[in-house]
Amino acid sequence: MRAELPEVVTASSVESWTDEVDVLVIGCGIAGGCAAVEAATHGASVLVLERAAVAGGTTSLAGGHFYLGGGTAVQKATGQEDSAEEMEKYITAVSRDPEPDKIHAYCQDSVEHFDWLESLGFEFERTFFSGKAVIQPETQGLMYTGNEKVWPFCEMAKPAPRGHKVPVPGDTGGANLVIELLVKRLADLGVEIRYETGARNLVVDGAGAVVGVAWKSLSDTGFIRARSVIVAAGGFVMNPEMVDEFVPALAEKPYTLGNTFDDGLGIRLGASVGAGLKHMGEPFVTAPAYPPSILITGMIVNKNGERFVAEDSYHSRTSGFILDQPDAKAWLIVDEAHMERPKMPLIKFVDGWETVEEMESDLGMPQGALVATVKRYNEFAATGEDPDFHKSAEWLAPQDTGPWAAFNMSLGEALYAGFTMGGLATSVDGEVLTGDGDRIPGLYAAGAGAANIAQDAKGYASGTQLGEGSYFGRRAGRHAAESR
Repeated sequence: MRAELPEVVTASSVESWTDEVDVLVIGCGIAGGCAAVEAATHGASVLVLERAAVAGGTTSLAGGHFYLGGGTAVQKATGQEDSAEEMEKYITAVSRDPEPDKIHAYCQDSVEHFDWLESLGFEFERTFFSGKAVIQPETQGLMYTGNEKVWPFCEMAKPAPRGHKVPVPGDTGGANLVIELLVKRLADLGVEIRYETGARNLVVDGAGAVVGVAWKSLSDTGFIRARSVIVAAGGFVMNPEMVDEFVPALAEKPYTLGNTFDDGLGIRLGASVGAGLKHMGEPFVTAPAYPPSILITGMIVNKNGERFVAEDSYHSRTSGFILDQPDAKAWLIVDEAHMERPKMPLIKFVDGWETVEEMESDLGMPQGALVATVKRYNEFAATGEDPDFHKSAEWLAPQDTGPWAAFNMSLGEALYAGFTMGGLATSVDGEVLTGDGDRIPGLYAAGAGAANIAQDAKGYASGTQLGEGSYFGRRAGRHAAESR
């Protein structure tokens, strides 16, 4: 890592400790909040440090999807059949580097975790939204938020909707409901959240175990001694140096999904004591082509006029494939019968053309390439089958009624947004591991700064970050408490 790492402090050099606790949690987003609640519930003395003036972190920006399954109360109430085994098959299939123990635990415990979340004091609405959208238009409790119905995954695991949304309307901020309930639960448990206070260095003993942190607030500094330290400090999308090094594609777009403190500090703290890093080059990047869902019936082509992805894929999967194309250029092509302008246009409407030949020429594609692609696509759509990319018949429709329109989905043209997905290597219980897989005693990690189930844009499903952050945060808190 080229970014400067925090200096490691030796315990023998610390003259005095301002606090001594069993478990110290760095960050109070979904992962840190859940870790702190679970650690305190299991009898540990817990202190939470939060650099911001309020709890929430990037979780506060989220719409509120939790990726859960295996037969949750919402799935059962809405007649959506699912099992832990099918969920495990699916997550394994979409993972670039599956960690079987984590996937198995996450799926087997998914119903219990769903129940635990509701025990905080809210209920997911027992309703299902069947449409194709980035997020439910109202407060429906369940929808498809990944590639469960997309080939080849639909043949590898029985599709089931697993995107559980908190009962708050809107595209952003819904997850604040859970943060507020976590903060209340921590208060009930007697756990202090020390705001505007951040960890700056890890403290290690002579054997290399993490035994505390150096901290800094607006006016004070000091050291906190802890039997276990849980890093839940977010990702690194707001750190230009780390973004340039690991995920340069994120530097080319106009909008980042993160908060001020997503600067990679937690990852750098772990790296300072030898932690391994995983998936650091994999961003979540997306510029959704839907809603309106009718646009999914069109075809997405690259600068050579060629299709390269099933257009009914989850939006970040489609975007991930766009980034792989020559110059990361792509266009969505639809005819008049399937044309509808997005209410919030993240992809740019370019123009309309009376003929495909004119469109092909104006977009700078090789002569005859787009014409051939449109002809082939329309032949497939007429039969309801797509042997090239196996797009679902539900979204296949001939684009043969002129004029034709194009939307620019190219990186740098469409309004892409994204966040980082890589982080510290961890065990199933959140223990931070070295590059060789050895445990670093006393150090745990969860959330956006830890590498778990969310690994890349092509395999992502909405709700994975909140789902895994809360679940593995709980496991880290529990394990840390029991290890004291």
